[in-house]
Order: sequence, then C-alpha cells, then structure tokens
Amino acid sequence: MPLRVLLDLLYPRACAHCGRPDPDAGRYLCWDCMARVDFIQPPFCELCGDPVGGRVGHAYRCALCSDRAVYFDAARSVARYDGVAGALIRDLKYHGAFWLAADLADLLAAGVRSHFETGAFDAIAAVPLHPAKQRVRGYNQSALLAAALGRRLGLPPARRCLCRLRPDRSQTHLTVPERAANVAHAFGTRWNRWLEGRRILLVDDVMTTGATVNDCARALKEGGAAAVRVITLARG
Repeated sequence: MPLRVLLDLLYPRACAHCGRPDPDAGRYLCWDCMARVDFIQPPFCELCGDPVGGRVGHAYRCALCSDRAVYFDAARSVARYDGVAGALIRDLKYHGAFWLAADLADLLAAGVRSHFETGAFDAIAAVPLHPAKQRVRGYNQSALLAAALGRRLGLPPARRCLCRLRPDRSQTHLTVPERAANVAHAFGTRWNRWLEGRRILLVDDVMTTGATVNDCARALKEGGAAAVRVITLARG
C-alpha cells in the first residue's frame, strides 16, 4: 500500500479551506473550493497581466506598464487575491501550512501551461527574501512554490542566482511610487556565468503593482538572462 494512502487512512485529511472531510487522495483542497477560485480571464495587460473590465479587442497595455521601464517579458497571475486563493496563500505564508504548496503548485502549473509556450524556460527561480527576514519566518513561501512547480514542469532551479541585497519595508500599505522606490535595486545576481543566456520562469505568491518582480527581472537580465517571465498565484 502506498505510504500516502496509508497516511490518509491513519490521519484523514480535511479540506484546508472549508474543512470538508476526505478531499481527493493527496490533496488538501476539495473540488468545491477549487471551483470557487476566482481565476483571472482575459482581457488583461499584455505585459503585467493586470485584468481589465469590459471588452478589449486589441493588445492592451495598462497605464502602469506604459509609464515605467518593464524588465520582465510577461507576467501572469492565476487568480484574484480574494476568497479561496487569498486564504490559502495567507495560511502558507504566515501560518506555516507547508502542505498547501503541492495544491497551489498545481494551480501555478495550470497557469504556466495556459499562458506560456511549451519549452519556453530553461530554469525556475523564486523571489528571494532577505536572509534576516527568512531567519525570522523560517522559510520562503515563494521558494516552496517554485520548488514544487519546478518538479511538475521538469525545470531545474536557477542555482540561487537571484538574491536580495538589502531589507525593505513591507509593500502592503505603500502607494505605487513608494512600492517602486522600496524595492529599487534591492535584488542582484550571482553565478552569472551559469545564468548567461538562460530563459527564467520567476515565481512569487502575490503580485500587486509588480514592482518586486520587475526589479528581480532587472537583476536577472543584467546578470545575463535572455528572458524572464513571471507567474504568480494571485493578483492583488
């Protein structure tokens, strides 16, 4: 008997969101809650993926991307940061619910396959935390997601090429200009000879204005990456 099945018999699971017993084998989110995820649909900005209401019959670029230097080649998010998706991300990020990484990585994998071409990437990277912050939290939720997603897509990790050079304030209550200033040149790279010419899939949990992933993309491009595309679980 597979170990996972045995563990399910000994320690029955419940849905991480609604508490319903016995989600499908190996999962922590039931199909009813999965169906309640508010998935992002077109139309959205062709660069950052920010959804727009109404109908748009042409390639659309949002005002924010039109007014700033954009270093990533494209960014897409799977769902809106509310309801089921937001609750699961908060549990993973702040409450140590590591077991949710597998279900959330399945959502990310579906997003990658929906929005990007097969074979578009050479390696996968996560938005890093500053070492001091990671010591306090104990883990990096984006790194957990990237590791699980990489296994699903068959992508090797980018060998810790991307690093955070300095701490910053939380982005949560900052304005758009303050967010950009807060993370400006906060990231750098190492192992640049390995990075040279590679196409990177950059993973984060939530994207709001995109300031963080944009500075990560800047660092990766300056370090020699040929392309950087971003996938996040949610759009704030």
